[in-house]
Amino acid sequence: MDKYQSIIDFIRELYNSPKEFIPLHAPVFSGNEKKYLNECIDTTFVSSVGRFVDQFEIQIAKYTESIKAVSIVNGTNALHLALKLVGVNAHDEVITQALTFIATANAISYCDAKPVFLDVDIETMGLSPKALIHFLETETEQKPDGCYNKTTKRRISACVPMHTFGHPCRIDEIALICEKYYIELVEDAAESLGSYYKGQHTGTFGKIGVLSFNGNKVITTGGGGMLLFNDEKLAQKAKHLTTQAKVPHPWKFVHDEIGYNYRMPNINAALGLAQIEQLPSFLKSKRGIAEAYRNFFTKNPDLHISYITEPLGSQANYWLNCILLNNKEERDVFLKYSNEDGVMTRPVWQLMNELEMFKDCETDELTNAKILSERLVNIPSSVLR
Repeated sequence: MDKYQSIIDFIRELYNSPKEFIPLHAPVFSGNEKKYLNECIDTTFVSSVGRFVDQFEIQIAKYTESIKAVSIVNGTNALHLALKLVGVNAHDEVITQALTFIATANAISYCDAKPVFLDVDIETMGLSPKALIHFLETETEQKPDGCYNKTTKRRISACVPMHTFGHPCRIDEIALICEKYYIELVEDAAESLGSYYKGQHTGTFGKIGVLSFNGNKVITTGGGGMLLFNDEKLAQKAKHLTTQAKVPHPWKFVHDEIGYNYRMPNINAALGLAQIEQLPSFLKSKRGIAEAYRNFFTKNPDLHISYITEPLGSQANYWLNCILLNNKEERDVFLKYSNEDGVMTRPVWQLMNELEMFKDCETDELTNAKILSERLVNIPSSVLR
């Protein structure tokens, strides 16, 4: 237990919190949040239209260098709509990674499509291009209307890699593979605002990228998400569908297709606008925290615990810092020890194919995903105040 106590002591020193509870990732409201919220309330436009929605979309598009950004009520709905927009239909298959948050798999299911869960790379924790190309070469065939699974006979219409905990996957390789096999690429960049791969912001490599602004993300709108586009017409389509597909008119209620009430409220966007103003300072703080963790674990090799650093060629936002213990038993002991001491730590998600509703989905060997699922732990990562 002594080695675990040394980690706890270091975390408490890092966060200058000798006895208080240390959360995994708490939001920081130190800018114009109250000012903008009061302004929003004064306008009475607290629901789904208003200047804060417009400005927040503009600022996110500018920051990520997207052509257009469309705000959504949450990241899960953003994933769902993205899949609909790229043409995922009922009974299609969508390739994603087994090591992901449930929202990725749920969004695929909302389309009445079937997930296919593939392995990840250890160093990125994201979808492995090697696993992807192996599956496509051995398990699929090309037909005039797309890529088909030879066993299930279903069309594979999309691929959804995720940038896990803000660490970019090898997204350029994945994009090339998807292009070769005529599969639409939707990036689950929910956790990676402020992350770059080879100088390009995550969420901008595919047809659509998805961000999340949940309360525990790098910046928050309380609840919210964003779609990133390099195609303005597709972005306009998204905006239309999020507004119940209502045809603009001064008073008539005309809807030209099935739409969704997926709009982000103006009051949430007001919070987001204040948050993105502070994003550079948040990211600077998080990189400092990551460097402190890296130094600590490097200087204490006797702990036999690995700290996960950003992959080669990438710049991670270090949303949640990650360590790898030697096995599941040690992981569980550390989780119990740290949480009982008031330092919040969490294991990675259970693999999607191990959940009851996805147990019949196709997978590969998932060698790396299984290693990470048994050994990875997230440690406190909040911005330093």
